[in-house]
Amino acid sequence: MTEDGTGRLDDQAFAQWLAGAAGKALTTLRAEQGFADPAALKNAGDKVSHDLMSTALARWRPADAVLSEEEADSRRAWADDAGARPARLEADRVWIIDPLDGTREFSESGRDDWAVHVALWQRSAGPDGALVAGAVGMPARTAPDGTPLVLGTTASAVAAVAGPLRIAVSRSRPPAFVGELVEGIGARAVPMGSAGVKVCAVVTGEVDAYVHAGGQYEWDSAAPVAVALGAGMHASRIDGSPLRYNRDDPRLPDLLVCRPEHAESLLAAIDRHH
Repeated sequence: MTEDGTGRLDDQAFAQWLAGAAGKALTTLRAEQGFADPAALKNAGDKVSHDLMSTALARWRPADAVLSEEEADSRRAWADDAGARPARLEADRVWIIDPLDGTREFSESGRDDWAVHVALWQRSAGPDGALVAGAVGMPARTAPDGTPLVLGTTASAVAAVAGPLRIAVSRSRPPAFVGELVEGIGARAVPMGSAGVKVCAVVTGEVDAYVHAGGQYEWDSAAPVAVALGAGMHASRIDGSPLRYNRDDPRLPDLLVCRPEHAESLLAAIDRHH
């Protein structure tokens, strides 16, 4: 892609390009480094993707702020000194990125449930700001055209299927209440890695819902939620309140993403079991 071509991309196209470029770099790293040392592969993956994304954002969106899992500046300024306000809290446009979501899965041979998250939050887009662009790259999975899968905000939801509700859950540390919820409503748990993959599984029809209450941060959900909302899915906190981004504290510990026809019943069931 040429310099001028990249510079002319609108924000949504840029988000999808960036998720794809980082995904390609991660796929190359995985192939070259192998899986003999999982910890080293995880660390290298975080660094390679973060460096690529940070460089691209600095070049193509230099006026915008960034909130990244791998960039400690904003988080430390908040955590270490209550009087310090990171620049992103005053910015109109903030890119919220997770350079590698699902590091455990990335470091395991044969697993494809890891992702790259890119989202743009804009303060002027609503009373509390809003996500105005987002993309989730899943480079170990393949799109219908044979290219690495990247879902954006124009992704179409797949039609519902009959049968018990399928709920995506963490494969390594599912919250206890989610197990009770699944059993209580006669649903089926579908373990997966990566929050992004789990949210996107609702859009692609692999599951009907994703429920999480084990602790997350804004970068875990911003891009997947943008994709899900674009596809007409429901997305909220597990108490039904709105998801808000670019807060002083970037922790956003719980999440419900589901097909809209299941939102009311799931929120009621969560209230009974949580």
